[in-house]
Order: sequence, then C-alpha cells, then structure tokens
Amino acid sequence: GAAGKLEVSMPAVLEVEIGSTARLECGFSIPGNGSFTAIEWFYVSAVGLGGQAGAGHGALHQARPQVNRYHSKRVRLCLITARGVQMDDTEFGERVSVGEDKALSISKVTRQDDARTFICRVGAGSQGVGENRTELYTYKIPAPPEITPTSAGIPAHSNDVPQIAQCTSENGFPSPNITWYKNGEQLLPEEDKTKILTTLVRQSSGLYTVVSVLFTKVAREDRDSLFHCTVHYWLRGQMHTEDSPRVNITVFYPTQHVELRVVTNSGMVKEGDDVKLVCDADGNPAPVFSFFKRELEDSWQDLSSLADTNNGVLMLHDVNKSSSGLYRCQTLDLDDMTQHEGNVELMVNYIEGVHVKMEPSSPLREGDSVRLSCNAHSPVTLDYQWRDARGRKVAEGNQLLLNNLTFETSSNFSCKVQARNVPGLEQSKQVAVAVEGKPRIVAISSPLYVQQDQVVNLTCKAIAFPRPSVHWSINGTTHEYMEDQHVASNLTVRVSHDLLRAGAMCRVSNTLGVSEKHIQLLDQKTSESKGIIIVAIIVCILLVAVLGSIIYFLHKKGKISCGRSGKQDITKPEARKDKNVVEVKSDKLSEEAGLLQGANGEKRSAADQVGPSIVCWG
Repeated sequence: GAAGKLEVSMPAVLEVEIGSTARLECGFSIPGNGSFTAIEWFYVSAVGLGGQAGAGHGALHQARPQVNRYHSKRVRLCLITARGVQMDDTEFGERVSVGEDKALSISKVTRQDDARTFICRVGAGSQGVGENRTELYTYKIPAPPEITPTSAGIPAHSNDVPQIAQCTSENGFPSPNITWYKNGEQLLPEEDKTKILTTLVRQSSGLYTVVSVLFTKVAREDRDSLFHCTVHYWLRGQMHTEDSPRVNITVFYPTQHVELRVVTNSGMVKEGDDVKLVCDADGNPAPVFSFFKRELEDSWQDLSSLADTNNGVLMLHDVNKSSSGLYRCQTLDLDDMTQHEGNVELMVNYIEGVHVKMEPSSPLREGDSVRLSCNAHSPVTLDYQWRDARGRKVAEGNQLLLNNLTFETSSNFSCKVQARNVPGLEQSKQVAVAVEGKPRIVAISSPLYVQQDQVVNLTCKAIAFPRPSVHWSINGTTHEYMEDQHVASNLTVRVSHDLLRAGAMCRVSNTLGVSEKHIQLLDQKTSESKGIIIVAIIVCILLVAVLGSIIYFLHKKGKISCGRSGKQDITKPEARKDKNVVEVKSDKLSEEAGLLQGANGEKRSAADQVGPSIVCWG
C-alpha cells in the first residue's frame, strides 16, 4: 500500500508445537480512523516449474515470481467484509477459523504446516491496500534420551574400538542431535580411539528418531567411569538439551596386585577364634585363587580344598597355637596365564602351661601359713587373679599368701590368667588347700524334745581333714554327706524308754584324733506340764494385781471403810495331792485396819468379806 497511509503489522515468525493451535494475529491502522472494506487471509503454496502462477481468489491477489525450481502462488483462505466471513475450500479444511479480532486460527498443527507463509491483506477503499506476512514454524520436543550400555564386559587396551553404549531419542521435530560424555567431558570422534555413528529416521508422522552409538577404547581406570548422552533440539530460536541417566560399563583387565588380609571380629586373634583370610585381587573378572601355608623346610601345604576359590576366602575355625604361620594366596589370570601372590603372617595368641605351686607342700595344720604361686607361658603380657571356691576375687598378682590357716580356710583356690591386650584370652588352674586336724564337732541337735515311740532324726556335723568317720552309740539308719571339709551324719531312730533316759552319743574320728558329744533327749509331755504351771502362775499374779487395784480404787472413793478390830482370817482349803497348788498371800492387814462394814453399817462375816489371800489350783 501507499506509504504513510494504511499499515499492517504481523509477527515475522510464529513457532507452535505440533498438535496445538496456531493463532496468527493481523493488526492494522487506517488514517483518519477509517474502516476496512475487506480483509483477506492467504497462504503461500509452492508449485513446480512449468506451472503458471494462477490467479488468486479476490481482487487483492498479486502473483509473486519464483527464482528457484519452484515458484509459489497465493491461495486464499478466507474473505472478511462487513457482511461477514467467507471461508474458501482449501487443504486446511475445517482446521481454519477466524476470531472476532480477525485473527486466523489453525487447529491441530501438523508437521506439514511447518515453514508455511501466511499473508494478511487489508483493503480500506481510498486509503489503499496494505499487507504483511508471518512464517509459521512447527516443532515437537523429542522424548528424553534412553541409554543402553553394552551388557558384555569390555576388555581394556583392546586393539579394536569396542561399542560402549547406544542412545535413542524419539519423535522430535526438527531433527534433534545427540552428543556423548564420559565423566562429564564431551567425547569427540578421534581416529583409532573414538567413533560415533548417528542414524536419523523420519517416521510416517513426519517426526524424527535419532539413534547414536558410541565406540571408544577403555582402560582399567574406566571401571569407575560414567557415560551419558545428551539430546539437543531447537525451540523458539534457542538450543535446548536433556541428559540421559549416567551408566557404568563392565571393564575387563588383568590382575596386577594381590593382597591377603586377616579378618576377625576382634583386633587380635586368640585361641578358639574363627579367622577369615580374604584374598583381594585388582583384576576383573576375579582370577582363580589358591591358598597355601608354609610348613617346615620352606614347604607349602595346599589349603585350596578348604577355601572358596571363586571369591578368594579361606575360613579357619577354632584356631590354636599351631594355626600360626605364614599364609599365601596365589592367583592365575586365565587370559594371559600370569600368576600373582600375596602373603600374610597369622599370629594366634595363646596361654599354655598354667601351673600352681604350693609352699610348703607338706600337710598343713591349723595355724600354719602357705604361699601359692601361679605361672604360665604366652607371647603377650599376662595378668593374674586369685579367686575362692565361690568365684570371688581374693587377690591379684601371681602369688597368694594365706596365714593362720583353719579348717574354714580349707578350700579350692583358682588362679585366673588373662592376656592384658587380648580380650577374652584367659585360662584358670585350681589348687586345693587342705588343712589337716582332728575332728571338731560344730553342730549337734541337742537338747531335743521328743515323745516315746516317735521316729526322730539326730544330726551331728563336724569338720576335719582327712575325712573323718562318724559313729553313733545307738543303732538306726544313717545318712552322711560331705561339703568341703564338713561331714554331716543324720541318724533316723525310734525313741525308746532307754534312749529317752540315756540319750545318744555322736563320735567323730580320723587318723589325727577323736571328738564326741552327747545328745540329750527330753520328754515332750513333762515339758508341756511345766509350761502349764508357769502359765498358771503368771495368770494368778495378774489376777492379784487386778483385784488389788480395784480395792485400792474403791477405798479412795470411800466405797470401802476399813476398821481396826483385827485381822481377817481365811481358811486355806486342803490341797489335793494330785494337783499343783500355788498360794499367793498378801501382807498382813495393819492392826489399825477395821473390819469391812456392810451396807447397813453392821459387821460382816468372814465368809462375806473380801480377803487378801487367793488360792490357785493347778
């Protein structure tokens, strides 16, 4: 259109994702706030040479010559006037629509819509005609790259350039690109070292799938290397990227170093432990392992039958002093048939030869002293403890001095030997300290209350060494038991008249002397009668105390008056010969005390008076 008159503005480029809707806006300004008479939307269609640029639909169409083997023609999409919108029949079909703001919308954009030119032409009568155009570009973000490492092991320093991994990214548009990285650094093609093969496949949908394969040489250090690929694609004029996961590959390389080490639950090995010898080789795959132990004259005992030769582990169970020595692990690499070996010295800590010496060693008597000495052999420092028969610690150090021995001192003492720096390594040795002497009876069941014809147990307990024998003066069933230097004898017997009268004698003897004690048997009935008498006396005394208190209380209250006419006499009843009689008398009444008066002031008879004497019958 004429400059300075009608102006049409449109974005030069519009990028839309495939499958979405493209909205092409057409802005225009008419001088003098005039209105348009017609708006036409066109798209440019390319035709081959020999074709003639056909006339477009409508008066606004102008042909544009092409300079290459294709020349284009305009194809009208629609005409907008004051009467409404007229849609033309085009290849876009029903995908084209016009909004109230005269913008053109194309729904469900496809790959074929890419790089299409759309023209908005505005006519305003006397103001002339103006137009502008927008290039429509479509895109599709490719799927995240998927990396697949080579499953087989890759030999290090191979003459060939082995395949490392394959990377695939699907359904992208425009076609994406893939690059490779090792440990974060990009890999570029390099002769005889690195090669990258890329294949681009165009799908029927017009989208692209790119497949890239990485070939590169590896070294043993690449056993820890991480590889990944990155897909690159353009979006709205900018390059975007997306990385694949990092993958590690299996690298095969020969063994160069072998180490044999001792694995235990504790820091130092002791007798009775289970020990694991582990052979570590730095080759992959692991070589075949063999185990040996050095014997005398530099000969080697093959222990491979006891080992897990695939994993390089030799288990030694319940080791002892003889398990100490030099062990060797030997490997054989089946690829190049090379051998490597590693040695380790195993030291098994032990305690042996625990010995306890007693001085003097001659028989001990009560009052003597004795010294116990303990010694043992071990490659490590030892500590000594002494414990009694109950397990209580009585001393530390390798000597124990016992003074003023008694029968009670006689016991078993143990010397406990411990390795100072090897937890759990210990041994013990017991020694018996026996004090000799004639028997001493320490417990006897006397006196014993029994009834005639009753079956009773008589007990006699003594202490002595050498072990004594126990004899009873009467016959019965005996049971003996020993505890340390104590001997106890139980005699089960029926009580007879003679036994009740004479009792029993316990006699304990050994080679050093004799001790004996008498067991007194008492009739339980006599004891019970005596008990009844004692109880009766106590009751009578209490009654006297209570009655005396009552009389004194009444006298103080004036309820009882006492005269001076003389003493009151109470006749003592005749005691029965078969009863126990206890007479309790009070002090004589004072000569100044009068007779007790009756309620009417008359003298009362002796039988009616309260007397100071009480007679109790047993």
